[in-house]
Amino acid sequence: MTTNDLTDDLSVEPEPADLADLADHVAASAAQFVSAIEVVAGAENPDEVVSILLLELSSLLAAGAPLGAIEDVVPDERFEPDAGAEPDIDRLRNRLRELLGPVDEYVEVFDPYAQPELVAARLSDDLSQVTSDLLHGLAHQAAGRRLEALWWWQFSYLATWGPAASAALRALQSLVAHVRLEVPLEADPGADDLT
Repeated sequence: MTTNDLTDDLSVEPEPADLADLADHVAASAAQFVSAIEVVAGAENPDEVVSILLLELSSLLAAGAPLGAIEDVVPDERFEPDAGAEPDIDRLRNRLRELLGPVDEYVEVFDPYAQPELVAARLSDDLSQVTSDLLHGLAHQAAGRRLEALWWWQFSYLATWGPAASAALRALQSLVAHVRLEVPLEADPGADDLT
C-alpha cells in the first residue's frame, strides 16, 4: 500500500441529512467554545484558565474531526455570502495575552510533513484565530445558511482553526505535564541544536 492509497481514501461521502446534523453539531460546539473563551478572558485567576482551555480545545477538536473525515462540503452558492461585520478579536487576544503572561509563547513544529521547522507561536493568537473562524461560521448558521456554515468550518478547520487548536492543545498539555511532573519550563540546553 502506498501513501497515495492511504490519502485517496481519507474521506467519506455523507448524506445530505447527515450534513445538516453535522452542521448543527459543529454549531453547538462552536458556540460552546466561544462562550468558554469569553469566560476565560474574564477570569481573574490564570491557574483555572489552563484547565478550562485544555478541556474546551479537546472537545472542540473532537467535534471538528468529522470535518476532516468527510468529503469536501460544496455550498449552494458559488461565492460566499457576506456574513456581516467581523467581530473585534483584538480585545480578546490582548486579554488572553495578559492573562497567560509568560506561558503565552511557545514553540511549534510547523507542518511535520513538509520540511518541518520550529516556529514561535502564541496561545493568545491561536485561541483568537479559532474564535474568529468559529464566529464567522456561526454568523452563516444564524442567517439560516447551514451548508455555507459547514463549508466554512470545514475549510477553516483544514486551513486555520484546526491547526491552531491542535497546536494550542499540544502546548497546554505540555504545560500541564511540566507543572504536574515538576519539570522546569526552562528550555533544554540542547534546544539550540534543533533550529
